[in-house]
Amino acid sequence: MTLRQQARFWLVFLVGFFFLVWLFSGILLPFVAGMAIAYFLDPLADKLEARGASRTFATSIITALFFFVFILVILLIVPMIGSQLAGFLERLPGYVDALRTNVAPYLQHILDRVAPETLQSVSDAVKGQSANALKWVGNVLTNVLSGGLALLNFLSLLFITPVVSFYLLRDWDKIVAKVDSYLPRRSASDIRQCASEIDETLAGFVRGQATVCVLLGLFYGLGLTLAGLEFGFVIGLMTGLVSFVPYFGMIAGFAVGMGVAIAQFGFGLDLGLVALVFGIGQILEGNFLTPKLVGDKVGLHAVWVMFALLAGGAVFGLLGVMLAVPVAAVIGVLVRYGLRQYLSSRLYNHGPDHPNGDALEDGEN
Repeated sequence: MTLRQQARFWLVFLVGFFFLVWLFSGILLPFVAGMAIAYFLDPLADKLEARGASRTFATSIITALFFFVFILVILLIVPMIGSQLAGFLERLPGYVDALRTNVAPYLQHILDRVAPETLQSVSDAVKGQSANALKWVGNVLTNVLSGGLALLNFLSLLFITPVVSFYLLRDWDKIVAKVDSYLPRRSASDIRQCASEIDETLAGFVRGQATVCVLLGLFYGLGLTLAGLEFGFVIGLMTGLVSFVPYFGMIAGFAVGMGVAIAQFGFGLDLGLVALVFGIGQILEGNFLTPKLVGDKVGLHAVWVMFALLAGGAVFGLLGVMLAVPVAAVIGVLVRYGLRQYLSSRLYNHGPDHPNGDALEDGEN
């Protein structure tokens, strides 16, 4: 098979794959969720198997414990979050009025120093961009909600996902070995290397980032509650859980938390305590949690992750959000592999005109 035929085959395969994902996107959610859970729990199953437990026994124990803890957390935390969120939304108009009262004198002092025509142009630009942004976010949320929270999808997540997780986790090593046996022999080593890099990237980001988000959510929630902020737990928990979207979670949580703090406390020591909680959280994340749990070899740039999440949510809804990071990791690894191949080929260094051309060609000979 020539290089052109291989390229044509893989192109047709990728187009067919994404077409099938789009075609069956309405029913794929529980299967993708089950695959993600199986992937997440596979290292733990391997450890139990290495200690003498059978794969079926290890899978049964791990799957049962995972869903037991998950349901327990849902039953304990969701009602509390729901009540706090409902109370927050009920008091939101009062917070807005108090915030306007506290901030208005300072804002007016700044506005008095700006030319009226400049103010008007900035106001028009902000209104136009805000309307576009809200419309776009609304479309994304509509796709996510309509794709993920319909009754059928909810029931399928509830009943099908545990079954899919169990069988995939039990047969994970067999599935990997079978896929490996189907690889083209000439390119098998290169594909295994790329697959290993993809696994390292996903393990570092998904498993590590999930742990970071949970720890940050608990820290922010407890810290803001101890600082006396109303609805501090739900604000802090949501700030941490949304931190998987780089920068967005921290910025949104800080803005909401400081807004509520200004409305509740005004400008004083208590406002400083709230800001201190967010500052300590950022120090912990940047210097301890992320370096230890995620590492610096993930290879997923923050902007690339944000684009992948938003694009996936806009196209496939909640399913797209779940697939965004794995697809971004695969594309990133393949691009880096292609760049390595290009940099070591004669397309990049094809003659003595290149500064290192002679040395490279001598080495090749």
